[in-house]
Amino acid sequence: MILRDVLTVAAGLFVGVASGVLGIGGGILLVPLMTLGFGLTQHVAQGTSLAAVIPTAAVGAVTHDRGGAVLRRPALYMGLGSAAGAVVGALVAIHLPREILARAFGVILLFAAYRLWPRKSDTVA
Repeated sequence: MILRDVLTVAAGLFVGVASGVLGIGGGILLVPLMTLGFGLTQHVAQGTSLAAVIPTAAVGAVTHDRGGAVLRRPALYMGLGSAAGAVVGALVAIHLPREILARAFGVILLFAAYRLWPRKSDTVA
């Protein structure tokens, strides 16, 4: 049990650093890590991830705000909208079968990977 706790802390540290450096949501790393690495179900991994990224997001937001890299008004509006969306999304996710939820998450990961993959520049050097 101690080894699992140490691995959990190490995973959290890795995800926190990656989130802070890359500006990504921790869930994009935590959910696959928890389902594949720790054997949690998709529902439990998603719920746990959402709870775990709260401190990461808060610290990252404060740090970026201190550096002048936050537009507060849009952040407030997006936060309000995403909070309402999170309630709806969580209620839907709770009632979805595990397989559908896992596949939907996988499709989102593949789409994100496709959009983030480096491409040749369209400009001429």
